[in-house]
Amino acid sequence: MQLADIQSQHDDRNLYIDKVGIKDIQYPIVVKDRKNGKQSTVAKINMYVKLPHNFKGTHMSRFVEVLNNHRTNIGIESFRGILDDLKNVLESEESHIEITFPYFMEKYAPVSKLPSLMDYECSFFGSSYKNKKDFIVSVKVPVISVCPCSKEISRYGAHNQRSYIIIKVRYKGMIWIEDLIEMAENSASSPIFSLLKREDEKFVTECSYENPVFVEDIVRNVADKLLKDDRVTWFEVSSENQESIHNHSAYAEIVRDKR
Repeated sequence: MQLADIQSQHDDRNLYIDKVGIKDIQYPIVVKDRKNGKQSTVAKINMYVKLPHNFKGTHMSRFVEVLNNHRTNIGIESFRGILDDLKNVLESEESHIEITFPYFMEKYAPVSKLPSLMDYECSFFGSSYKNKKDFIVSVKVPVISVCPCSKEISRYGAHNQRSYIIIKVRYKGMIWIEDLIEMAENSASSPIFSLLKREDEKFVTECSYENPVFVEDIVRNVADKLLKDDRVTWFEVSSENQESIHNHSAYAEIVRDKR
């Protein structure tokens, strides 16, 4: 018995849907690692297509089928193939994929030199519009920020907080996730570490105090580095400082197109 294909039935409201698909499917992926070549991790994946106005619905199971067909090679290099397959299988002129995953870097404590792993939230965003493809890499980096104003006016110290820098880039050639993480960490009062002994804690505290930055300083510091990097063609950098003495966060953002 042939089952009815309800999704393919005609819809007469004459409204196409910009994005329809599946969200938050967890899947193993492999990404490039500057030190070790490759790194295996687990990602949350969103996949969408544009639904033509005349189709009642899309076939959700086909998204998972496409993903499964690429299960041994999900990463930056396979984005083009996944996007093309989504358009072909789901009969759409546009496709989109978003992959968010933890990325691990080995870091050494600044004085004791003890190694530990730091995790960073990273994302890949890919889209295909007819014959054009777009790709963005994003990193979210926790850092320390010490308030310059607090340091200037206070007798005993300065308030500080954890800040989150988000860098999104379009680029040409090859850019490493580690490159973006290091740009962010070098633009704040101090990086954050997962393992610190007392001598390391002393160093980080004093280093942070000697490098106070407003949220505006952070995004300008990162943007200055990105503007000087010939690989980057477009970027969006933001910083959110989770204030320790206010009931709000401070935020700043810079977007530039270098093309």
